Amino acid sequence: MIPQKKILIITYYWPPAGGPGVQRWLKFAKYLPENGWTPVIYTPENPSYPLLDESLLKDIPDGLEIIKTKIWEPYQLAEKLNKSNKKFKAGQFDVGNNQSWKSRLSIWVRGNFFIPDARVFWVKPSVKFLEQYLKENKIDAVVTSGPPHSLHLIGLALKERFPDLKWIADFRDPWTEISYYKHLKLTKNSDRKHRQLESEVFRNADITLATSYTDAENFRKNGAHALCITNGFDESDAGSQISKSTADDHQQRKFTLSYIGVLEQLRNPENLWKALDELVKTNRDFAESFTLKFAGRIDDKILNSIEQSALKNHITNLGYLSHDKAINEMQVSDILLITNFPNVSSKGIIPGKIFEYLATGKQIISFGPDEADVARILEDTRAGKHFSYDDTAEIKAFLLEKFKLWKNGHLTANIQNIEQFSRRHLTKKLAEILDRFF
Repeated sequence: MIPQKKILIITYYWPPAGGPGVQRWLKFAKYLPENGWTPVIYTPENPSYPLLDESLLKDIPDGLEIIKTKIWEPYQLAEKLNKSNKKFKAGQFDVGNNQSWKSRLSIWVRGNFFIPDARVFWVKPSVKFLEQYLKENKIDAVVTSGPPHSLHLIGLALKERFPDLKWIADFRDPWTEISYYKHLKLTKNSDRKHRQLESEVFRNADITLATSYTDAENFRKNGAHALCITNGFDESDAGSQISKSTADDHQQRKFTLSYIGVLEQLRNPENLWKALDELVKTNRDFAESFTLKFAGRIDDKILNSIEQSALKNHITNLGYLSHDKAINEMQVSDILLITNFPNVSSKGIIPGKIFEYLATGKQIISFGPDEADVARILEDTRAGKHFSYDDTAEIKAFLLEKFKLWKNGHLTANIQNIEQFSRRHLTKKLAEILDRFF
């Protein structure tokens, strides 16, 4: 039997939280014991999650030690004042003309009063609790996973109290380089404080983990000992059975382009909707066969805009689905859509769902900045094509090509090199890093 070391994982998101943020350390915790590490989870007792997914509870390993303390966060009060504030919990914002004065005020307060984020009130009580826990329990390494990046301040404080403590700061998304950072309406002092705290985390963490190649490179430029471990897919999820109702729906032979997950205004591929609108108007065969399917939380303003176009009668909106059902929908789609923020600073963001998309063997259409890490993955795996937000004619050509292949029964998978993104393989890679450095 492999001798076990203990790793304390400090994470805000844990089942029944839904969405991609919870899955990274849930899956690591699932497979770490195979690699000589016993995980211990520290998470809030009463969090305010933007999404819930009870189906993820089944992935929690039997006998896993989970310790909790209460958290106070201002989101519930904020939502009473302005319903749009609910988006902030997931890093979403109304932009441009969609912003009301309440939204502008809320964004300003969020960026300047809650540094680095509204979960910062959990830092001091967590440090006090975990300081005692570490004195009473042998822990070989500690992980803080953000966002919320306030959790890294817990790691920073524990490192000050226990200088020999081995600390991994895991950045599922960047801090000051994430696209919505510039929308926070920060004062100069607030911006300076954000960057100072980020720099302290980079300098003091023994290892900084990034989920993309570009982020790891950027973190290293800012003084971090940064390594990349991407997100991935779990073979046990990818092999889930397609429900009979979903399979029957697929038998209706619709050419289905699906978006699975949360879609906010900052990642809205308007040029795709324009291309599809033109295809539906000008190509009768395409119009009779095409369905645009949404499974997740789609911003109301995006939906309202699409419904003003010729796509109105081609939309199937399933709403938020459990993780298992979402994977079913991926498996019976023909093309899967993934979007990223358009600015160059976001080229290192790799949305977690791309790996589950890869596991289905379906074609992927991606939107984001040029030379994005997502484009690198799609090229390496031959799984689809990446477009910028300025493309339109090229999008129509891609969709028509795939539609003709589908019509003739030849839209088959040609995916390769995806084993490197399996959760089991990635956890082994993580354990090798832990063993090497700790």
